[in-house]
Amino acid sequence: MQVSDSAAPSRTIVAPGQDVTVRVPATSANLGPGFDSLGLAVGLYDTVRVRTSAEAGTVVRMTGEGAATLPTDGTHLVARTVRLTVEAAGYSLQGLSLDADNVIPHGRGLGSSASAIVSGVLAGNALLPPADRLDAAGLLDLCSRLEGHPDNVAPALAGGLAISWEEGGVFRSVTAPVHPDIIPVAAVPANELSTESARGLLPAQVPHPAAAANAGRAALLIHALGTEPALLPAGTVDFLHQDYRAPAMRASAALMAHLRAGGLAAVISGAGPTVMALANGTEQAQQAETLIAEHLAAAGTTEFWRVLRLRVDRDGARVEEHQRY
Repeated sequence: MQVSDSAAPSRTIVAPGQDVTVRVPATSANLGPGFDSLGLAVGLYDTVRVRTSAEAGTVVRMTGEGAATLPTDGTHLVARTVRLTVEAAGYSLQGLSLDADNVIPHGRGLGSSASAIVSGVLAGNALLPPADRLDAAGLLDLCSRLEGHPDNVAPALAGGLAISWEEGGVFRSVTAPVHPDIIPVAAVPANELSTESARGLLPAQVPHPAAAANAGRAALLIHALGTEPALLPAGTVDFLHQDYRAPAMRASAALMAHLRAGGLAAVISGAGPTVMALANGTEQAQQAETLIAEHLAAAGTTEFWRVLRLRVDRDGARVEEHQRY
């Protein structure tokens, strides 16, 4: 869909002078066997502030991840998504000013594009009159359509562990409990990997025994995440995607294997190349950090990785509205 910076005469113009701030968490999708269906919100946050004015045009200012490379006009993903959201409701925008503080690494399998889409949809929705705003189900469906799938946008919206599916052409999701002892530890490499490239390595078909085994592990994973974290190593075994994608991220695959050999529930986060260990308590989180450091030191690549001890975000995206004038 083409979006113009000029207001369409046939549409009602969104009121100028509005000020909306949105904070959206990073997410880790798949979690091993939960391919395209499971996602976990984690405590890294992008923050976007959107203001409307009567002067046509779009201005984008950024700090943090991607600030030197992302566009600063109406083609910016968040700005474009804000306009798409208000236009889908039958409105148009004149002037749009956007300030983005990007903390989520880009192209690393931590849901940066999903965060941008959720930010834009939530901000655009908040600019609309209350009677014309989407409800939670509508927000999930629109975000999923814009992203192409729900596994990242669902936990970004709701927080915690999200189980998502598509039914009758509509994207849906529910949240499931996450045990308080679980601590995500992320090893984030310097190199990016596009989701499209990683997805292109997947076969069109998998053997029936692999699909059956994967279904069992995904069910076990939900139980382990909510009730019995000691079962996380068994629950995170994957039969559908990680081995096929390994040639595109050999360093990540090797690190994941090292962590799993040490008894940890390590997975490729999303499409990669970030490796995520789901630690059972602080002692195991320290063990994960130690094993990561040892492996990277042996490979001579410590300066190219960031290791982040995170928390499970249980709140999801937050929207704050300010009426400026």
